[in-house]
Amino acid sequence: MTDAQRRVAIVTGAARGIGAATAQRLAADGFAVAVLDLEESAAKATVEAIEAAGGTALAVGADVSDADQVTAAVDRIAAELGPPVVLVNNAGVLRDNMLFKMSDSDWDIVMNVHLRGAFLMTRAAQKHMIDAKWGRIVNLSSTSALGNRGQANYSTAKAGLQGFTKTLAIELGKFGVTANAVAPGFIQTEMTKATADRLGVGFDDFIQFNASQIPVARVGQPEDIAHLVSFFVSEGAGFVSGQVVYAAGGPRA
Repeated sequence: MTDAQRRVAIVTGAARGIGAATAQRLAADGFAVAVLDLEESAAKATVEAIEAAGGTALAVGADVSDADQVTAAVDRIAAELGPPVVLVNNAGVLRDNMLFKMSDSDWDIVMNVHLRGAFLMTRAAQKHMIDAKWGRIVNLSSTSALGNRGQANYSTAKAGLQGFTKTLAIELGKFGVTANAVAPGFIQTEMTKATADRLGVGFDDFIQFNASQIPVARVGQPEDIAHLVSFFVSEGAGFVSGQVVYAAGGPRA
């Protein structure tokens, strides 16, 4: 894409892990990328990596569960980079615990970031997509949507994002906007390291055990997910909408 044609993408939770890899991949694909995270300072490393590779990016700080902050962030992105027509709802948190030990705040924080955050970001960005008569929304679900011990909150949120995705596809399709979800399996990130720590297991051992359960015999990397997001937001993926793809290294998520 030339500068005149360059489309603008927003990736939430893009300071590290899957979000950072996705932001860098979309920049390499030619998008100008708004790298959004809770703290603007945390997003700067991703922006610097994009710029060092010759791309265009903007660090943006916002709490995706706060309606006023979301509106301000999307307005700023539209003013400084251009109207966003790609949105990757990746921001997420873990508050794992068994149901009987899960606090109200453990539940609420996970719902607010994953579900309310995706809703607020999508509501703010979709008007730009509709104006452009072209848009791509990708929501990050998880294999945990199928149920996972100690993750009643996270599993529920990730399953909810799949219903949200399918409804967006129905409502926005006539405006040239697609909506799809990626449901990663085990990806080697700081978030999965936190799970290993919670379980009292060494991260290398945790990786080795999970790799042994996966048909492709390895755990996933953030770039594996970024590659799939890149396809979903591409020009050629316009007839693919409302889908959930489990990127888990095998047929059984």
